[in-house]
Amino acid sequence: MQQQGVRSGRGGAQERVVAGVRSGIIEGRHLPGEPLSETALAIEYDVSRTPVREALKQLQIEGLVEIRPRVGTFVRRPSRREVVELFELKEMLEGMAARLLASRGSVPILDELEDNIERSGHAVVKEDAEGYAGLVHEFHELLVRGADSTQLDTHYRKLMNQLAYHRFVSASLTRPGRLGASLSEHRHVLEMIKEKDGFGAEFAMRDHVRSSERATLTADDPLVGGTPLGKEF
Repeated sequence: MQQQGVRSGRGGAQERVVAGVRSGIIEGRHLPGEPLSETALAIEYDVSRTPVREALKQLQIEGLVEIRPRVGTFVRRPSRREVVELFELKEMLEGMAARLLASRGSVPILDELEDNIERSGHAVVKEDAEGYAGLVHEFHELLVRGADSTQLDTHYRKLMNQLAYHRFVSASLTRPGRLGASLSEHRHVLEMIKEKDGFGAEFAMRDHVRSSERATLTADDPLVGGTPLGKEF
């Protein structure tokens, strides 16, 4: 029984490190190209280096870190081609989510989306790009949750972790007029959903994701958490 407790403790420690480092990468606290020290992480999470090492292996499988033998572990910097391909998958999954939500009719989550749109409008008026970026994330999360599809949700979570989308939102919102344009696109998507127009909602959402991708990749200074986006194809 004691050995089982030890194994459980180690597993819990590993999961805690995975969750913490993953969140740090997605939210931009760990920047692309940044080295990740096993020793420093062990101290930060108050664990031994073994669960840290296993956690980093898991994050490498998820595509968030790169382990270079005899060199070190680094936050992975995606190539431009990879970002484009991930946006293509995002377009497909979120378009599907919009269509599925439209088919559900009047469900409570539509009120949450309406509230999100209202708060987003206030953020745009104030030119609060940081606040609006958080509301963008919330809008997309509500949309996927509203689709009520376990498989869609699972694949979407994995994609968003790989894309580390939070790091791209700020870059896209630096383009003149992008805040207002993004809000207008969100409103159009919600209108199609409320009208129960599944195909219209899907196309509107796909157009929105493409616009977001263009704004991200053509920004004057397309940074990922302060680090230039990889240019190689």
